Formats: sequence, structure tokens, C-alpha cells
Amino acid sequence: MRAAADALLAALDEPARQRARHDFDDEPARRWLEYRPRPRPGVSLADLTLAARKAAHRLLATALSPAAYAQAMAVVALEEVLDRAESWQRGRHSGDYWVAVFGDPARDDRWAWRFEGHHLSVSMTVVDDQVSPAPVFLGANPATVRHAGRPVSRPLGPEEDLARELLDAIGPAGRAAAIVTDEAPADIISATRPTAPGRLDPLGVPRGRLAPSGRALLDGLVALYLDRLPPELATREARRLADGELHFAWAGPVGPGRRHYYRIQGDDLLIEYDNTTEDGNHAHTVLRRPDSDFGADVLAAHRSAAH
Repeated sequence: MRAAADALLAALDEPARQRARHDFDDEPARRWLEYRPRPRPGVSLADLTLAARKAAHRLLATALSPAAYAQAMAVVALEEVLDRAESWQRGRHSGDYWVAVFGDPARDDRWAWRFEGHHLSVSMTVVDDQVSPAPVFLGANPATVRHAGRPVSRPLGPEEDLARELLDAIGPAGRAAAIVTDEAPADIISATRPTAPGRLDPLGVPRGRLAPSGRALLDGLVALYLDRLPPELATREARRLADGELHFAWAGPVGPGRRHYYRIQGDDLLIEYDNTTEDGNHAHTVLRRPDSDFGADVLAAHRSAAH
């Protein structure tokens, strides 16, 4: 990450570098999450040279597994699809993604970076060479593009399909505990807050109440989100969660094509998924660490060691 961030800054001309760089202590800019098309801190890829755009993508790739990077690129490409569906009225484009670097990756022991645009936000914080990997948001609109009834684009399909497999596997009693309301919320609960809410009520069904098949599917669903990260970070996060309890909650109808939502909660873990447009074809997903988003965990350890 240090090498990739340093290479990005070196590839920028001076005006672009000034827009991209921020002080690490600029909390409003650093603790930023915005998955809607809005102005945001940083420099737009649309304003960069080809070499600089490739450097930004190489930086993003240090934070994502190959599969998650492919999902992210599909999300970016969907901006052109959505613009066509909206009759080109809003001027959406696949260059409307922004990169920001906080601090000096070549010299500082505390620095961070973010790659963000519509339906994509990846924030990484590095302190004493420890990486704190959250939030990671991926969305898709349209969630599915079909031809003759078959999907030709569905970048977040596994996140929906595996959750439905889990609902099927846990049986009527498990579903009764997991489904907390018949109506899905309008969006993910954590939204664009710089600090994610902690334990949310109701929690749904705890992992310990599930049969082995249900526990395996819940573990697989959590792994799907953790595996958005590179293997060493995903393994570390899985190890951290190994001894804690997980809860799975669903809101809305269980049939496909209708508004629905689910979340998974654990020790310093919040996973949310929603598909809550009228036709159930606009998905949001996020991996957050309510106590540790934007490096709160590694910063606390750094301060403790320093004092």
C-alpha cells in the first residue's frame, strides 16, 4: 500500500496532487463515507492522465482480493449503463471516482487513503504498518441486467444468493427468529455515518441456535464479505471473529424481486445488505467495524504505545 500510494502521488501533477493530499488529522475528510453521487474530498479520476488513473487502480487493488476488485470494476462500469437507462440526463460516467491520500505514505507512521464514487467506497488506514480495513462499500444499480430472462450482469449476486440459501437452510423456526420485520428499511442502517452504530436491536437469530448446516452457511456468508480483503487481512479478521457470537437478521419478504435487507453482527463487525427499490434491483452492501472504522483500533494501539 505504501509503495502504491507513493507511486500514485508521484504520477500526479502538482494541482492534482494538492487536491488528492490531505492532512491525516483532517478528521471530516478522512472519516468520510459517501456512496451517492456527491462532491467528495480528493481528486477525480476523470481529471487524471492515463498513468495516474492506472496508479489509482493499482492502489485500490492492494485493498481488495481479485474477486472483489472485479466486483468493484463492474460497479464502476455500471455508471455508464445507468446513465443510458436514465436517457443520459444526469451525466453519470465511469471516471467519476475519486482518490484521496491522508498523510505522507512514504514517511509517516500514520496515513490513510480512500477510493470512492457512486456505489463504491474503500477506506484503508495504516498505522505502524498495521492496516485497518474498513469501511468497504459496494453497491450496484441496476443490481441485475438481464437478457431473455438470463442475467448478463449481477456483480453482487453471491451476496444475495448465499443469504437466501441460509434462510432456506435454517427452517421455519430459524426464519421466525431471523426475520425481524416484514418491511425492509429504505437503506442500510449505518448509511453514510462516519461512525457506524454499535449493536443494533433487534439482532435476529444467533449463530449458536442454528443447526450445523445453518452455521456453516452463516460462516460462509461472513467469509464472502471478509474475502473482499486481501488474504492476509481476511485471515486476520476471521481469526479475530472466531470466538465471538454472530447474529443474522433479515427484514422484508423472503421472495426474490422484492424489497429486502439483512445484516450480520459480531464483535466489532457489521455487515449490511439491502435491495430496497420497488423492483428489488438496486443493491447496497457494506463491511464495517463499528469500534474500529477508519483505523480507530490501530490508532488506539499507537497512542497507547506512544504514551
